[in-house]
Amino acid sequence: MSESENRNNRDVVFSKRIKAGKRVYFFDVKATRANDLYLTITESKRRPGESDDRPIFEKHKLFVYREDFDKFADGFKEALDYIRENPTERIEPESREVLVKNEPAEGEQMNNTFTDISFDDLDK
Repeated sequence: MSESENRNNRDVVFSKRIKAGKRVYFFDVKATRANDLYLTITESKRRPGESDDRPIFEKHKLFVYREDFDKFADGFKEALDYIRENPTERIEPESREVLVKNEPAEGEQMNNTFTDISFDDLDK
């Protein structure tokens, strides 16, 4: 095991693995050198490799720091509540619009706008 792998494992103070179909999610609580805790959320997807016995794992990480926990949790809960309240709503790709709900910075006014976002290339 390399020194960086050993350091990464040493810094993990809590880990939860969730297998969800072709994806695996890891919720890891880690400690900084100053012993401050933060959360990493990793999505791991298995991709075919050059040979069947050597798959490739594509990983995406999100870091959530202590000062953002409450806002992150509130936004995550709001998004999940929306999905649960609208379980059968389907939006055609050509007309997909996303309501962006941002909190204004101090002294700024909220600008309520819709943003067109294309999600076509996410599964490539």
